[in-house]
Amino acid sequence: MMEAQKCVPEEHVSPTVPTPRPDRAPLQKSSVCSRSYFMVVMVFFHVYIINVIALLLYVHYNNGPGEAVATINPTDGSNNHHTSPDPNPPLNPGSQRSLYLPRIEGIRVGHVQKVSLVPDKIHEMRTLSLKPLLFEIPGFLSEEECSVVVQLAQLKGLTESQVMVPEDQEELTQQLDLSPEEIFSLLDLNQDGRLQLQEILTHSRVRDGIWLTPENLREIYAGLKADPDGDDLLSLEEFKQLSSKAFQHFLQQRGVKRSQLVRNSRHTWLYQGKGAHHVLQELRKRVTRLTRLPSSLVELSEPLQVVRYEQGGHYHAHHDSGPVYPETACTHTRLAANTSTPFETSCRYITVLFYLNSVEGGGETTFPVADNRTYEEVSLIQDDVDLLDMRKHCDKGNLRVKPTKGTAIFWYNYLSDGKGWVGEQDEYSLHGGCLVTRGTKWVANNWINVDPDYQRQARYQQLVSRQQSAEIDDAERDPDQHSDLHHDL
Repeated sequence: MMEAQKCVPEEHVSPTVPTPRPDRAPLQKSSVCSRSYFMVVMVFFHVYIINVIALLLYVHYNNGPGEAVATINPTDGSNNHHTSPDPNPPLNPGSQRSLYLPRIEGIRVGHVQKVSLVPDKIHEMRTLSLKPLLFEIPGFLSEEECSVVVQLAQLKGLTESQVMVPEDQEELTQQLDLSPEEIFSLLDLNQDGRLQLQEILTHSRVRDGIWLTPENLREIYAGLKADPDGDDLLSLEEFKQLSSKAFQHFLQQRGVKRSQLVRNSRHTWLYQGKGAHHVLQELRKRVTRLTRLPSSLVELSEPLQVVRYEQGGHYHAHHDSGPVYPETACTHTRLAANTSTPFETSCRYITVLFYLNSVEGGGETTFPVADNRTYEEVSLIQDDVDLLDMRKHCDKGNLRVKPTKGTAIFWYNYLSDGKGWVGEQDEYSLHGGCLVTRGTKWVANNWINVDPDYQRQARYQQLVSRQQSAEIDDAERDPDQHSDLHHDL
């Protein structure tokens, strides 16, 4: 019975295709087998065709291969390469999403996409990494534009990027009413019941802004007798000896040099809205075209930050934006959050960094864990190598970008939620500024602020829209009145 159901004769099949013999008898198949065979072939054929069409559409909507040009109209930022929704639809709280966030595909490391961002010029955008999704665009700014931005920053004046240790940490701890046990549990990243050096260091660097080394921490342990067995591991009882006041006392006794700060630089902010220098306005428009985000989001983001690193300047590895939880508020949408929380973070969906000069020595931007298979915070500090330390171990990072005048790099600080909006923080976006060994380093940052909570972002933009309307009405009544909306909000 089973033999009758076979669609092919039972014979030995060689692993190689034999030469057909002219006298070979044709195979006899039942009509049922022939029909089944035909149906299977047709199904696979249709699936194949559908996959080919899907692949062509995928390539088409993601700028195709490296030779393809995604032609972008420099006058309005629209993509003529394909039809896209209105880039500035209204956000309606409580309703379905009316706005989505386009996300450029990296394809693979080394992939080149050609984009038109300014009239009569084609820029090449190269994928540097997929984790995080990171791109490089040489010649994004002209030499003249770089000089103008530097001159405007000098004219406004730069201030120290980090001046002192934050003074509100004790007040925040009291406000949260956290017990030593709760703090211990938060710091114990691997939940093994003991605190390792790297777990304490990560906390102290974020809290105090001072770059303590393992040697510094051992000095504190010894002075406070917090680690009597000298194994560099703290139990809960030992941890209770390390109060914030003890840390502060140690720092006051030993003094703090600028080289020991998390960040050693000077910076200023340049407004890019209406009335700003035409180079600054054009730069923001170019960023809008590059990222393909709605202009309403870009315009309501932070001003341009310009930073100068002197010889010896650095910025230890960090994330530009933090994870957002229900009890966390984004700084830019705080007024629309309708919540009271001590936790705030700068919700920077995208970072666009511009190199305003070529550095004589050092000053690279490094991504220590770019394209790592896994990410574990506790593994960033192992033995004598601290991947977060941009003064000593910058060369140990997976990816380093050399500062070249006019070049821009940009990356996503968050993953996609799969529905066209902001997802979880991309931990692989960890990056830092390597030690400048010779000369001076000038960079600028454009951050695109987007709240992962769509409804909060919608309420914020409606709040802005109402205030803009009110200011227009006031200006019509009093032409001499003027206010800066971004700073007001």
